[in-house]
Amino acid sequence: MTDSPTTRLRRFNRAVTAEVGALDASYLGRGRPLGPARVLTSLATNGTEVAELRARLGLDSGLTSRILRGLEGEGLIETQADPDDGRRRIARPTPAGLAEIAAYEALSEKRASAMLAALPKVREDLLAAMDRIAVVLNRDRIAIRPVDPAGPEARACLTAYYAELSHRFGEDFGPDTGKDADEFLPPAGRFLIADSDGCAIGCVALRREGEGTGEVKRLWIAPEARGLGLSHRLMGAVEGAARDVGYARLCLDTSDKLPEAVALYRGAGWREIAAYNDNPHARHWFEKTLTR
Repeated sequence: MTDSPTTRLRRFNRAVTAEVGALDASYLGRGRPLGPARVLTSLATNGTEVAELRARLGLDSGLTSRILRGLEGEGLIETQADPDDGRRRIARPTPAGLAEIAAYEALSEKRASAMLAALPKVREDLLAAMDRIAVVLNRDRIAIRPVDPAGPEARACLTAYYAELSHRFGEDFGPDTGKDADEFLPPAGRFLIADSDGCAIGCVALRREGEGTGEVKRLWIAPEARGLGLSHRLMGAVEGAARDVGYARLCLDTSDKLPEAVALYRGAGWREIAAYNDNPHARHWFEKTLTR
């Protein structure tokens, strides 16, 4: 395309606005615009704290209040003070609200399925582009948090991690994603994921290597999330976790098959050292002293 980058971006914005029905007075034919529909479908069954809802959707206080009052007027939600903290308000769907949420979910799923079915030749390219755009647009809301290393989020990350290693090294690294999960359990270990709107798009793990020393393992970033500085954030988070555990030193190993990882560690203040293990795939070993 010969148009300027800003022209292309604005064209994309117009296309998305039309496709998602942002200007429709009755989104998906349910009698209310997209804004109230989005707020309603964002509520958890057992309720959501209003400040959390507002932050997640990027709404200001006044608009949030108006939308919630409108939904209350329709009998779709109820709001009340948090019994544990009267300063907080909880918005909870009523039975009618739950039915409306279910209707929105069914219609949205039908609409998405129809779109993908109509575009079989570009389906995978389209989905990859959408994944990339969603992560980029949500970049300021990506959260790094600990998870169970044997749980589904960790396993999903590790499945992708091992698949990438298999591709890079040209050999099968196997599907046993939970084989060393116990090593990453607290108190000595951690398994951290990067969460983008409920989807795990990166991970890093920490295990005990020796007295006062932790080892960083399993650093992985989803292809759609690369180039956003997420590897630096995950490494910073795992260093923080190591300090919390009480480690004074960290170590790790990596391979020439992963040149971006080698560059990352060198640029982040890690010092190359002699081999400390017999990992047959490793060609570089690093350490970093942690300061309080």
